[in-house]
Amino acid sequence: MSRRSAAEALVRNVPATPFVAGRWETRSTAPSFDVIDPVTERPLTTVIEADAETVDRAVVSAHHALDEGEWGRVDGATRGQLLYTFAQLLEDRAEDFANLESLEVGKPGIEPRVIDLPQAVATFRHYAGWADKLTGQSIPTSGYQGRATLSYTVREPIGVVAAITPWNSPTMIGSWKIAPALAAGCAVVLKPPEDAPLTSLLLAQLAEQAGFPPGVFSVLPGRGPTTGNLLIEHPGIDKISFTGSPETGHIVATAAAKGFRPTTLELGGKSPQIVFADADLDAAADGVALGIFANQGEVCAAGSRIMVAQAVYDDFVDRLAARAAKIVVGDPFDAGTTMGALINAKQRDRVLRYVRLGREEGARLVTGGGQPDRNGYFVEPTLFAHASNTMTIAREEIFGPVGTILAFDDDSHAVAMANDSNYALAATLWTTDLSRAHTVARRVRAGAVAVNGWSPLDPRLPWGGSKLSGHGRELGWAGIEANTELKTVTVVL
Repeated sequence: MSRRSAAEALVRNVPATPFVAGRWETRSTAPSFDVIDPVTERPLTTVIEADAETVDRAVVSAHHALDEGEWGRVDGATRGQLLYTFAQLLEDRAEDFANLESLEVGKPGIEPRVIDLPQAVATFRHYAGWADKLTGQSIPTSGYQGRATLSYTVREPIGVVAAITPWNSPTMIGSWKIAPALAAGCAVVLKPPEDAPLTSLLLAQLAEQAGFPPGVFSVLPGRGPTTGNLLIEHPGIDKISFTGSPETGHIVATAAAKGFRPTTLELGGKSPQIVFADADLDAAADGVALGIFANQGEVCAAGSRIMVAQAVYDDFVDRLAARAAKIVVGDPFDAGTTMGALINAKQRDRVLRYVRLGREEGARLVTGGGQPDRNGYFVEPTLFAHASNTMTIAREEIFGPVGTILAFDDDSHAVAMANDSNYALAATLWTTDLSRAHTVARRVRAGAVAVNGWSPLDPRLPWGGSKLSGHGRELGWAGIEANTELKTVTVVL
């Protein structure tokens, strides 16, 4: 059986219905929607959507688990053991998750196997280790009306967390939201992406198998304007964690503001990759190509603004074009494919519109710019040169395999261009000069700066941005802080 056949067979064994309070939804009268294969353009399955009644039941059961049920009484060590079990179950099923993610997202199989699934497993293991280490501190004070006091802080779960994930890396980014919240003792209601909900439903199976109490983790498949809106507007949600577009992020933030509820928002980027004249140009070309073409360019931190020193500009354009020419676009299950399909027809058309804008605004199309003559939502790896930082293709997030190559004169010019953006999520610097690396890294405005590499992901490192890239941080200790509240206790002795 081929990997594609295995993935399609697996779809038939994934419950295509909400998972609420430890049970799979059985009502057949609820609305439904199709999940489309981005390569064949055919429906993979039909999923039952979580309606208002289902959303309310999920939130109520989450509060019951926290306030009256077993979860609120579970200690950190036990939470950690449950997360370790979850991580092991995920690792054991990694091949199934990789096949499903290639099928519903369209990414080549090597990417979920090398990046998404190892990162997801590592994230659950990392936070399993934090679950019994959420300590407060004792704080000396001057006392109370002449009497001594003992003042200390405790860190408590923030409550019920609504986690809303994107379709580009649903398993990995889902783990970033689920694992720290569960480690902190919160309950999680996950709304997976409507275009790619299957791996999230498979996560629900693992949570059930791991032994999490009912209500602690629910998965509500559905569309943004329906299920997503019902969830963010629900008064029982205590915190919202969202990854997606700035436009939807604004809707989420507005809904959260009604109850002064905290949010963590990761809203994409227009990340610069800066290639200095002293860089190892071959290594930089390999890394820059990865930074823009991985996952079809559907990456929040995609290095779509490729900034190159004037002295090596033409040489580097040629090297990068050569890398793009070697990319094999096709079915992610075919041997040799190195770039798959975009998620849907709307996204494909959006990317092609930006390609047209790049041409109209005067940038030189170096390579790509079209779509293969075949079924599926494919776009060729595309590079524009002789562009300016004022062009639309250099200003707006395209979320596809389109790179814009800009020239800079000196370090100050490079920093000025890098910071002249509405986004500030990530940046990559290519240089062999250690002093330059540290100096420019400090001056570039971004949540994460990588030197001679591409924004390495690790559950120990905080992740997030500013400006239109959002606010707050996921991963690392920041992930625990984002899901807890500090309480101060003072005892008059």
